[in-house]
Amino acid sequence: MLRIGNIELGEFPLMLAPMEDITDPSFRKICKRFGADLMFTEFISSEGLIRDAFKSTVKLIISDEERPIGVQIFGHDIHSMREAASVAEAARPDLIDINFGCPVRKVVNKGAGAALLNDIPKMIEMTREVVKATSLPVTLKTRLGWDEKSLIIADIVEALQDTGIKAITIHGRTRAQIYSGTADWTLIGEIKKNPRITIPVIGNGDIDSPLKASEMVEKYKVDGLMIGRASVGNPWIFAQIKEYFKNGKLLPNPDMAERIKVCLEHLQLSVITKGERRGVLEMRKHYSGYFRTVENFKKHKTFLMQTTSLAETEDYLNTLKTLYNLPD
Repeated sequence: MLRIGNIELGEFPLMLAPMEDITDPSFRKICKRFGADLMFTEFISSEGLIRDAFKSTVKLIISDEERPIGVQIFGHDIHSMREAASVAEAARPDLIDINFGCPVRKVVNKGAGAALLNDIPKMIEMTREVVKATSLPVTLKTRLGWDEKSLIIADIVEALQDTGIKAITIHGRTRAQIYSGTADWTLIGEIKKNPRITIPVIGNGDIDSPLKASEMVEKYKVDGLMIGRASVGNPWIFAQIKEYFKNGKLLPNPDMAERIKVCLEHLQLSVITKGERRGVLEMRKHYSGYFRTVENFKKHKTFLMQTTSLAETEDYLNTLKTLYNLPD
C-alpha cells in the first residue's frame, strides 16, 4: 500500500498531472471515474492566491468526489509561497504540491516553475518553508534539470527529501526540452536505486499506453505513474493501464458511441462548473483527444471548434450518432 503522508493510494497509483486550463473540476471528475487515484488542480500562482485574484482562487474549488486531491502552487518568492500554502490549506485539499517543473516562458521568466532548477539553494529553502507552513503533506514535481548540461535531480533529491516532503514526481525531460524529444527515465531509475531515498518516487513523461506504463514500471521500479498529455480527451487510459496491470489484458479503445457519451458528459460538467459560454469554449481543448483515431473527423472537429452554446454543441454531438449509424 503506497502512502503519501496519511493518504492511502493503493498498491500502485496512477495520477493525473496538473495541467493549466485542462485539469479543471469537470475533467478531474471524468478521470476519477475511469480510475485516476490521485489528482491535482491546475497549477495556481502563489501571488494570485495571496492577493485573492479570482483566476487563482477559483482553482481551489474541489469536491469530495475528487478526493484524494492536491493543490499545486508555483511562485518565485519564498514568503509568498508560504502564504499561498496556508491559503490553499484552507480549501481543504489532501495535500499541497509545489511546481518546480513548468517549462513555459511566462512562468519561467518570472523565476517560478522550472526556473528554480537554476537556483538550487532557493529551491530547497522554498520547499522547506512550504513544508513548515502547512500541516498537510507536501509533495513536489520537477524535471531532470535545466538542460542536458545540468542534469542535477539525482544530486539534489536527498536534500529535497530532507526538507520533509512526502513524495516527489519527476518528469523525464529538462526544461530546455519543454515537451519535445523523448522522456529519459534513466535518472529516475537511479533515484529509485538510492537506498537513502525513502519517499515515493513518481515517474512522469510519455506514458501513453498500458504497454509503455508497464515497461517504465518494470525497468525503473517507480512507485507510481503520473499521466498528463496522454489523458487529454482520453480518460480511458487510466482504466486501460489498471486492467493491464491487474489481468494482463489490453482493453480495446472506446468505440464511437462511448466517445460521444463521455464527451457529452464532460461538456455538461464543464458548463456546470464554468458557465455556458466559457464551459463550451474550454471544451475545444479536448475534442482532438476524444476523437483522435476516428477517420474523416476533421470537418466535425472544425464545426465543434466554432460552436458557442451548449445546445448547439450537444445537438451536433448527438447528430454524430446518426452519421456514424449508432443507436440513440
